[in-house]
Amino acid sequence: MLNNCSMIDPDIRTSSTAVQYGAITMVLIGLGANTPSTIGPPIKTLMAAIGLMKKAGISCAQQSNWYESAPVPISDQAWFLNGVLQVETDKQPETLLQYLHDLERAFGRDRRMRNEPRPIDLDLLAFGSRVIQGGCNLPHPRMHERAFVLLPLREIAPNWLHPLLQKTITELIAELPKGQETRVMER
Repeated sequence: MLNNCSMIDPDIRTSSTAVQYGAITMVLIGLGANTPSTIGPPIKTLMAAIGLMKKAGISCAQQSNWYESAPVPISDQAWFLNGVLQVETDKQPETLLQYLHDLERAFGRDRRMRNEPRPIDLDLLAFGSRVIQGGCNLPHPRMHERAFVLLPLREIAPNWLHPLLQKTITELIAELPKGQETRVMER
């Protein structure tokens, strides 16, 4: 099932945390890719991105399994490799999102249009219970419609509540649009 990031690096957890009212804020990042990057295939790219996040003070607290997912919306693109991380960081949401976009560019992503094939996709899904609209949209505006986000998220945060919709992860999964093909990747 899921892991606590120990397969990535045994020292990946740090004391750097996002703090909200004296408690650790659950920060969730979605990862995905369906084309090779400047360094290789999607799995290598996503693992390298996790390693670079650590060096930037964004440490992995939990990582879901990897999922293979058909493109959404349905197209003739290659399937995606997706996963979700719970991270600890002292970065604020806007700074964290900008870092994720910079990291995408470093791996060869050029954001031209929505839903295009991409060597890497790093989404800031949620930052505690914060709701931000405009610029850094939180929670991610389409996460509740995506099996490739909700299924791995359920592994690492089974009690997560969508801060805007006020629905549990189980309720959101039950309401997913039909026809999304997603499966846990065989190890």
